[in-house]
Amino acid sequence: MSLIYICQAAKNDLEQIMPIIDEAKKFLKEEGNPQWQSGYPNVETITADIENGVAWFLIVDQKIAGYTAITDGPDPNYKKIDGKWNNDLDPYVAIHRVAISDEYRGMHLASYLMSSLISMHYAEGVRSYRVDTFRTNDVVQHIVEDAGFVKRGNIKNTDPIDPYRVAFELNL
Repeated sequence: MSLIYICQAAKNDLEQIMPIIDEAKKFLKEEGNPQWQSGYPNVETITADIENGVAWFLIVDQKIAGYTAITDGPDPNYKKIDGKWNNDLDPYVAIHRVAISDEYRGMHLASYLMSSLISMHYAEGVRSYRVDTFRTNDVVQHIVEDAGFVKRGNIKNTDPIDPYRVAFELNL
């Protein structure tokens, strides 16, 4: 039986996180998905996540198996939506940059990671959660819908390849 848990990332974890980010970029490219093919996320992005205290990783048997960032709203990218948020009043957290190591791909660990983050923030009183992904990222869309998120519309950011994202919301 494997020991699996989440842990907040620290600066000295960057060297172990970046290969996971690079593997996720390669996986997306091989799947024909343009997400993360413009240089984002990069070392600066992940370093900022760590410095801002929003970087988390998934540990499997004492080895880093995944990475994500979870930020407190309001997120400027979610201000304007082609659609409608169900809950636009309560505070929310946004889950970003979910990546699983190639070694652990296909083991449903992204779902475990999301569930753990939601449970942790639920215990802190958060009841509203948001996530977005490329319109062509069927894998992430499936993961978030399985977690109970509902598609609310499209948002736009500054990505040079495709600025449009499918936006999802979960209210508990």
